Amino acid sequence: MLRTLEEVNINSIVVMPDFFVDRILTLSSQEEFCSLLAEKVRFGGGAIRNISTSERKGGNAVNIAYCLAKLGVKRTTLLTVADELGSAMLQKVFSKFGDSINLRIEKGKHGRTTGLEFLNHNTSKANVMLNDAGDNEYFGPDKIDSEENLKILENADAVVVVNWGSNLKGTELTKFAFTKSSKSFHYLDPADIEGRKDEFRKFLETIPNDVDTLALNENEANSLGNSIGLNLLLANNYSEHNVKDAAIQISSHLGMNIDIHTRIGSSWSNGKEVNFVPAFGVEAKTLTGAGDSWDSANIIGYLSKISTTERLKFSNAYASLYVSSSHAEPPTMTETLEFLRQKLQH
Repeated sequence: MLRTLEEVNINSIVVMPDFFVDRILTLSSQEEFCSLLAEKVRFGGGAIRNISTSERKGGNAVNIAYCLAKLGVKRTTLLTVADELGSAMLQKVFSKFGDSINLRIEKGKHGRTTGLEFLNHNTSKANVMLNDAGDNEYFGPDKIDSEENLKILENADAVVVVNWGSNLKGTELTKFAFTKSSKSFHYLDPADIEGRKDEFRKFLETIPNDVDTLALNENEANSLGNSIGLNLLLANNYSEHNVKDAAIQISSHLGMNIDIHTRIGSSWSNGKEVNFVPAFGVEAKTLTGAGDSWDSANIIGYLSKISTTERLKFSNAYASLYVSSSHAEPPTMTETLEFLRQKLQH
């Protein structure tokens, strides 16, 4: 696995469509924050001070494109939407990657997110996102149907569509992008679908042969499973068995490959076989973007044609390094392989 990934040679990946500017508030616990909030409301308002905040580029597509560039993909094309300030931010963030990043930005209103990260050591860590999707909400085929974009799609090694849940034109966009890239590897991660889970399930049932893999976290798996009529039991205290069972049941119903990434590990199934690889134990210092980092490594693993177990292990390692970073900076391929070497020696 390590030798294969060291020599990885991926020419072109296309990622779409969402860009958000994220303002992240890091909080000790839900209970403490709600208590402070209730107190301020009771007294008619006021400031809650000493909260750690940061502002950074966000959005599933932007995060994945950034990770892919750090992992050494020769050319990553990001198809997204932004106003002048947002476009300038993207240009600055991605400038260090030179020609390996191709920004294709439609003019419009990018999204904005306030993220609440609860890092209480006594309970499960969680992040809650308060979103204004902007024009990400209506990002359809008309945003990517230029002659140049179609040529890029046609020649891509992989086409990645994410955050279907925030995009009311997500079905049309996904069908168009995958149809126009018939030779590419097709990767779909819908993000939060709870409010549209039945619509998403019906959409998936119409395109089982156009999706090479569907990636979900435990909440998305629960939502989709509930729509299918399954009781997957991916609650706070779920086990390896629960994750594997969810993967094989969803895959069997939909007739497509499923990847599920969770805090305890990740699983893959094709409806008949199922694999699970446990997560690496690290101290989580950031949560927002963890799933995007996992997706990025998973895509590289697929295109590198390493085994399923190796791919899941590599993806878990990459996400572990990301969440343990104080600055929410994804690792390089070299850093990830060194982490894996150290873990494999023990």
